[in-house]
Amino acid sequence: MTELNYIEHYKKDAEEFDYFEERVGATAHDERRVREYVISKVQKDVKSVLDVGCGRAWVAEHFLPKGVRVHSLDISFTNPSKAVKLYPNKNHFGIVANSFKLPFANGSFDCVIASEIIEHVVNPAAFVKELFRVVKEGGRLIITTPYKEKIVYHLCIHCNKKTPANAHLHSFDEMILENLYKGDDLEKFTYETFGNKLLIFLRTYIILQFFPFWLWKLKDKFANLLYNKPVHIICVYDKK
Repeated sequence: MTELNYIEHYKKDAEEFDYFEERVGATAHDERRVREYVISKVQKDVKSVLDVGCGRAWVAEHFLPKGVRVHSLDISFTNPSKAVKLYPNKNHFGIVANSFKLPFANGSFDCVIASEIIEHVVNPAAFVKELFRVVKEGGRLIITTPYKEKIVYHLCIHCNKKTPANAHLHSFDEMILENLYKGDDLEKFTYETFGNKLLIFLRTYIILQFFPFWLWKLKDKFANLLYNKPVHIICVYDKK
């Protein structure tokens, strides 16, 4: 089997698909709750954030007005370029780089965020190790990803090979994520699961979209007690 050329793949992906287009309906609501969960895990006194796989640059949108220095990083030129044009700020930097070879010194950022990215990378352990390298002492790495996802494959009409839907290469649970990094500089690993498949299936976002995050979170946790099918997991790697 030919090894995935992920650099060329995601450069092409950013050119062909608009990460900045407006989301609607259940998709918009789900993405909003992922963002809110990530924001809730960022330290209150954060001064610098690295957004790995910046997508539509919601990290910059949220944190720049608070005076936080944000580096919006992607492997393609397209998304960081759009990000800095959309959110111009002296503290906003668009970075084109490979997340396995970050162009930063050890301990460069208070917080590193990689939201819905790790399921796409070829080597998750190496990915986490490199991201954690640039976290400052006392800082944290925040990762979100689909929870216990059943990866679906399709037969590609071009290469005639089985290809994972949405380019998701891996499925994760809390044990897999915790075991990705065991360095001596790891202070602790914590996680939460969230999102509920039944609530999504029943299209409850029509009502729940009006709930503030704290109230939606309570409703979501209760739903997962009754029907334990969370959609996402968020994990935090704190550095000593």
